Amino acid sequence: MKVKHSFLVFAAAFLMVMPAFAKTGVVYQRQDSLRIVSLLQQAKAMKKKPANWMMWFGKQFVGIPYVGGTLDRTQEELLVVNTRELDCTTYVEIVTALTMCAKHQETSFAAFCNHLKHVRYIGGEVAYVKRQHYFTLWVDDNVKEGIVKDIQNNPPFTEVQTINVNWMSTHPSSYKMLLAHPQWKSGIRALEQSINGKRYRYIPKGEIRNNQLFRNTIKDGDILLMITRKKGLDTTHIGIASWHKDGLHLLNASSIHKKVIDEPMTLYTYMQKHPSQIGIRACRVL
Repeated sequence: MKVKHSFLVFAAAFLMVMPAFAKTGVVYQRQDSLRIVSLLQQAKAMKKKPANWMMWFGKQFVGIPYVGGTLDRTQEELLVVNTRELDCTTYVEIVTALTMCAKHQETSFAAFCNHLKHVRYIGGEVAYVKRQHYFTLWVDDNVKEGIVKDIQNNPPFTEVQTINVNWMSTHPSSYKMLLAHPQWKSGIRALEQSINGKRYRYIPKGEIRNNQLFRNTIKDGDILLMITRKKGLDTTHIGIASWHKDGLHLLNASSIHKKVIDEPMTLYTYMQKHPSQIGIRACRVL
């Protein structure tokens, strides 16, 4: 009996960690779907709803390990739901999809996956060359889909970034999927060309302030883009705006801290430590 019991425990644990490949092309583990549904059920059951769903859901993942490349572990492009390992982009995407579910009072894993498809891919089409690899593209498509609003108020968005990206098409060896499927490089180049030359307002990092103008313009839960001067790229990091008494902070999946964290230092201080970052853009989930 003891042997049988041990086997059942082992089998149950194995089922919890083995990947599930649904007929719909979704890759996840059982604990991922359980976590998503549990969070959505908690959200729906709340009598007093939080002021901002992005903040509420975002804080539910604090402490989750930072791990990059989780979308590129399959041979072909599939919708990946991994709540156990997050990078800055997958973190924001998951929190955005959860927020959309909460606003529609949806609690099913299927509803979450449907929202995530549209958040992550152009037109919700799951394909590597439709994934929004550059966050400028991510914002553009999510604006078109009615998921987010691009914030461009002047002031404080006083400077203009002209997009000129080519990092992926000129560094294909850095991307597992492009190495395995070199024929996709032309599709990636087309994505880059679709945003090149576009201009967007941003706040220079030296002008980030803790004043009424900034608090009225950037709200808790807004998605913040750290834009860069690095050749071939548009952004180097993203996160969620989190106001503290001492100013604006970043709730993010941090490669520095190796986990999801509400960054202890202000965003102004954080950005001074990153010379290649020149300022921030912002968008808001509708």
